[in-house]
Amino acid sequence: MEDHSQFRLLSERRFLPFFLTQFAGAFNDNLFRNALLLLVTYTAGGLMGLSVDIAVNLAALLFILPFFLFSGIAGQVADKYEKAALIRRVKLAEIGIMVLAAIGLWFGWYEVLLLLLFLMGVQSTFFGPVKYAILPQVLRDSELVGGNALVEMGTFVAILVGTLVAGVMMGSEHPQRLAAVGVLALAVLGYLSARQVPATAPANPELQISLRPLKETWNLMRLAAENHAVLLCIMAISWFWFLGAAYLTQFPSFAQGNLQGDATVVTLLLAIFTIGIALGSMACERLSGHRIELGIVPIGSLGISLFGIDLYLNMPVNPVATDWWLILTDSEYRRVAIDLLGIGFFGGLFIVPLYAFVQKETPPETRARVIAALNVFNALFMVVSALMGILMLGVIGISIPEFFLVLSIMNLLVAGFVYQQVPEFTLRFIIWVLSHTLYRVRHEGLQQIPEQGPVLLVCNHVSYMDALVIAGAVKRPVRFVMDYRIFKTPVMGGFFRLAKTIPIGPRNKVPEIYDAAFERIDEELDAGHVVCIFPEGRLTTSGEVETFRNGVELILQRRPVTVVPMALRGLWGSFFSHCGGTAFSHWPRRFWSRIELLAGAPVAASEATAAGLQDTVTQLRGERR
Repeated sequence: MEDHSQFRLLSERRFLPFFLTQFAGAFNDNLFRNALLLLVTYTAGGLMGLSVDIAVNLAALLFILPFFLFSGIAGQVADKYEKAALIRRVKLAEIGIMVLAAIGLWFGWYEVLLLLLFLMGVQSTFFGPVKYAILPQVLRDSELVGGNALVEMGTFVAILVGTLVAGVMMGSEHPQRLAAVGVLALAVLGYLSARQVPATAPANPELQISLRPLKETWNLMRLAAENHAVLLCIMAISWFWFLGAAYLTQFPSFAQGNLQGDATVVTLLLAIFTIGIALGSMACERLSGHRIELGIVPIGSLGISLFGIDLYLNMPVNPVATDWWLILTDSEYRRVAIDLLGIGFFGGLFIVPLYAFVQKETPPETRARVIAALNVFNALFMVVSALMGILMLGVIGISIPEFFLVLSIMNLLVAGFVYQQVPEFTLRFIIWVLSHTLYRVRHEGLQQIPEQGPVLLVCNHVSYMDALVIAGAVKRPVRFVMDYRIFKTPVMGGFFRLAKTIPIGPRNKVPEIYDAAFERIDEELDAGHVVCIFPEGRLTTSGEVETFRNGVELILQRRPVTVVPMALRGLWGSFFSHCGGTAFSHWPRRFWSRIELLAGAPVAASEATAAGLQDTVTQLRGERR
């Protein structure tokens, strides 16, 4: 599985019909919304006696209001009922709404279309929880990041295409009629795709539906707050939508006022930003190694801020009238395009692992309601984003580039708070960076490690980087047992405490630490976690596998669990090994070195001995040290 691309999912029935359904839905939402706004702006010249600006903002409010009102009910429905059937019902409702919308567009009944925009918001509210809650049911854990990446890519591409098609339609002789045919055709195509979505088991069929919209929305917030890490991930996702809404809202004024560009520049900026998000989403699977890798989330947040600051620092000094071609060909303007592409790309890196983490860490019976809570937070953050834009640009009077700079600095502060609250982000970031800069790690046999339940890993000990290499390769969180003296160092001690490493020392010197270590190991195994020990008890001084001590047997006597032997190759001679005397006694000879981590067949506790495991690890390692 790990050798295959995420695009393989697009050839499988368990994913492709759902992907096409959500793509058609996002496309239709944006085609209908943008066509209506453009018609109101350029054809109707206002609405119900309101100015164009007020009418446009009223339309945006009507679409987003249902997320506050009905997300609580939508989450309950998605948890209670079979999701494929629910998707088909939602898509049937979309056809009904689009039939009325097509009539309204054809005859120019814009007041009616505003009501239908509200109904489209209701339809999207009920589709949202199903959209993300179904993925863990139809995808394996190793496919979850890739599946989310495809969904995010499809969503943003659909947003872009819907916006562009709406703009193209406005240049035709009868834009209302084209829009009418388009929205109805997309609704029908979405329903036809939905009919092919395979059935899934209901997550919580005994759930009692409550029809109190506001109370249930409040209950969603309480449900999301039960898992602190999940709640902070939800807030981080909503922060991304805050940033995205802030950038997208300002593109027209930014293109016209700061770049002196025409309408084609606005379209180009939107396209660049959206393509960046799509590319970043697609890169997640490769960078994460087909697993939920929180280590790339800090990379995403850092990239968003750095490119945002660079955008502010490299604005054209004296902009002249530009079109889309000049943005791409003139070096002064091209820097702006590159920065927007970078913001989008790192935004994709930022958001996909967070969505996958929320799906994975939320119990199946409440997953849809937690996703519904996420949708409420997203809507709330986008509203706050609009209000902040009004405050910063309209009241305080800063420029749009200065507003982008403020967003970049705020992003660093928000990211720092989230990573301080959830140390696993920082830990996985450090592991990911070290394991992707110093070494190129080839894995073999890691599928031997059970996906659930307690496991004891035993491995040869070559360098101070062994734990980081293993932690970066194994899909499950690993609790390492390490020499207690390393915890006394200022930096490394804090890092290993963050990683929940178990300190151990000689029984004849520090008996209290020795006894506490075995208690902690037993507790971690009893909790169903993965524990890794280095039975040699110290780094090898010869490069060979040294004698395994009997600690592994003591652990298994107390808690008989499956043992997976592992072997590291290629670390002997590195800066962090004892080759040539002691570690750190010579400069690294090269970066991105090739090393290997191999796992053997699981060994039952009843058959595991220190000597037998030493022989197995030695055979796994082979001649290469």
